[in-house]
Amino acid sequence: MNPLYVGIDVSSKTNVVYLMKSDGSKISNFSVANSLDGSKKLVKIILSALENHSLDKVIIGLEATSIYGDNLVYFLREDCSLSKHLTKIHVLNPKQVKKFKDAYNDLSKNDFVDSFVIADCLRFGRINKEVYLSDYRYAALKTLTRARFYAVQNLVKEKQRLINIIFKKYSSLTQDKVFSDRFGTTALAVYAEFDSVDTLVNMDLHELTEFIQKKGKNRFSDPDSVAKAIQKAARSSYRLPKTVNDSVNQVLSISINSIKSIEAQIKALEKAIAEQMDLIPNTLTSINGIGPVYSAGIIAEIGNINRFDNQAALAKYAGLVWKQHQSGGFESENTHLIHSGNRILNYYLCEAAFSLVRCDAEYNHFYHLKYNEVNKFQHKRALALTARKFVRLVFRLLKDNRLYIPKS
Repeated sequence: MNPLYVGIDVSSKTNVVYLMKSDGSKISNFSVANSLDGSKKLVKIILSALENHSLDKVIIGLEATSIYGDNLVYFLREDCSLSKHLTKIHVLNPKQVKKFKDAYNDLSKNDFVDSFVIADCLRFGRINKEVYLSDYRYAALKTLTRARFYAVQNLVKEKQRLINIIFKKYSSLTQDKVFSDRFGTTALAVYAEFDSVDTLVNMDLHELTEFIQKKGKNRFSDPDSVAKAIQKAARSSYRLPKTVNDSVNQVLSISINSIKSIEAQIKALEKAIAEQMDLIPNTLTSINGIGPVYSAGIIAEIGNINRFDNQAALAKYAGLVWKQHQSGGFESENTHLIHSGNRILNYYLCEAAFSLVRCDAEYNHFYHLKYNEVNKFQHKRALALTARKFVRLVFRLLKDNRLYIPKS
């Protein structure tokens, strides 16, 4: 085999390319647009280099740079003319490429340095941690699970904004925690459907009780007490000037509509995720409490479990590893989680772990054991440790392709 190594430095507009022989000598370097036409030009140049230098194999590498390289990878993988030459495409971990680059002492400073380093990285076979998945089902699943992740983050932010707005209109209503669910249908109706605090205070108690029953679909066991609590909180709330009150009402209505819209988006995404998961065999859903959404988020970010040598490597990838603080014979007991790692995988692992705490006796016991060990940051620490324990289970189930059998 006489391969051609192709290093590509990807950006939103331009792809910088370096073609290298197996002895490290340069064939050419050039730039093409990060577009369909630019990618077609790239393929023509690669095919020409193969012919002119009697090369018979193509090894292409690029860094995992957000979304900018995805379309290029899809195009190159589907190109029939390249597939004839035993083409391999590797999307490399940027940290790995950076470490390889740091080993050079005399690199010139020009636009082709990074593409050269990537090509040389391929030549030395430093591709054991590639992060691209050739199975498009995983790419499709990741698109959905990441969209859900960002939608959930937006929902959290919008709910916090709504709480701040509600405090302006009904200051005591947020302090007294009248509603068990501050974002439930009844609570949102009370926030939005009364023009002012005085309107709520002066409303007939019987009418307010009926309003609560109607909005709550008769789910309140004692609606009369809820109505009294609402009016009591309203009476002790600040009164706003009319102009300010009108603007608050407008913002309140917009915020509530935004929350409902985001919740509808999340519901639609979760339905699509469940449908996509039907196409991907997995064993994580055999765990009680880990439904298709959490298992999809975990599987989409992990991809092929064989990328990881052991469960410790998977935990590090998820950012569930603690820094070591050691000096001489001293080793600190107070350490922090590393700041690196895949934050989306971390999110889905922690969410799934907390679901396990509610559904699995072993994990429930472990969580509360860790919770009671300290006096500060109890939940955060206990959840991180539970998620770390969960990583071992995830690795084993995916590696062995077996179902989860809880301890009796």
